[in-house]
Amino acid sequence: MGENKTTWTGESVAEFIDAVPNPQRRADAKALCALFERTVGEPPEMFGPSIVGFGRYRYRYDSGREGEACATGFSPRARELVLYVNDDSERTQGLLQRLGKHRAGKCCVYIKSLDDIDEVVLGELAAESYRAVKARYPDA
Repeated sequence: MGENKTTWTGESVAEFIDAVPNPQRRADAKALCALFERTVGEPPEMFGPSIVGFGRYRYRYDSGREGEACATGFSPRARELVLYVNDDSERTQGLLQRLGKHRAGKCCVYIKSLDDIDEVVLGELAAESYRAVKARYPDA
């Protein structure tokens, strides 16, 4: 089995965010970083070249593939902000209904701007995702 492509890099989160070209996306990334750190209680770390992760956990699939990932995090992509939410519980679904303008995939929430969402709900969503991952992977 090959190595995982996305790993912890040790790069500077502040330098990464400061290099985001779009000024609004950069400001949103700084605000998200502070919000996630405050609500999750973990420092930000670079997970791969473009994901700001909070908290770590080890996973192992039935196939035998294993690795380490962030419990929650975000990425300031060119077109939108991507939030990594690793929980599909009823509580998380309720939070998503209250979040504001977004679209959601299996483990990702996409938003155009922090102005479009309720940041209090976003903090609850990040904390809920973090708790769910830590409960699912207690050795994390």
